[in-house]
Parts: sequence; C-alpha cells; structure tokens
Amino acid sequence: MIEVYIDGASAGNPGPSGAGIHIKGNGEYHRFSIPLGEMTNHEAEYHALIKALEICVEKNYKVVSFRTDSQLVDRAIEKEFVKNAAYAPLLEQALQLTKQFDLFFMKWIPSSQNAAADELARKAIMAQK
Repeated sequence: MIEVYIDGASAGNPGPSGAGIHIKGNGEYHRFSIPLGEMTNHEAEYHALIKALEICVEKNYKVVSFRTDSQLVDRAIEKEFVKNAAYAPLLEQALQLTKQFDLFFMKWIPSSQNAAADELARKAIMAQK
C-alpha cells in the first residue's frame, strides 16, 4: 500500500501558498514541494490533496492511503460534502480523482505526525518569495 502524507500552507490568509506531498511505499520515496500562488490556507489544503491524487494517478498506484492534518479536508472527503460552497468544486475534483483507485483511504493525523509534508509545503511558500 502507498502512504501519502499531504499538507497545504499559506503565509497569510490569503497569501503565498504551497503544497507538501510525501509519498512512500513499494520501497520508494517521493517528495514534492509545489508552489500554489495566492490562496487561503483551506484552499491550499484542498490543492495539496488534488495534486497528490494526480501524482498517484500518474504513477498508476491502485491502493493508496492518504494522511492529512486538515480536519476540514478529511471530513469533506468522508462525507462527500462541504458547508462552504467555495470549496465544492475542489472537493468534486478530488472525489473524481479518488474513483481512479481500487482502494482509497483518508485518515486524519495530528500535525506532529505530518512534519515531512508540512516542511515541504513551507518550502514551496519560500520558493515564491
């Protein structure tokens, strides 16, 4: 099983934002630090999820287990619903991507267990400054 740790971060709300993605499994490790431009922290969390899903689809992974410290994103994926309509298109895009896997799991973890993805997201912010 492939484990995917994701984090989105913003320097300001909104502000320069980045996605951090740490993928491990099958004896491989991949780390991505992706600048996202200006957006809110919540938008950055969704974009980190979408970017990670796209990477996993490109790598033809079939069984993936995602970890996030964003309760907002975790709950939205679990319930397939968002209260804030501004996030609905992002959630829909993510849900469509999850259908391309044989098995997709999402689990909330505390920030202390997501340090690698957080560091990558912060690097992406710094790359824009």
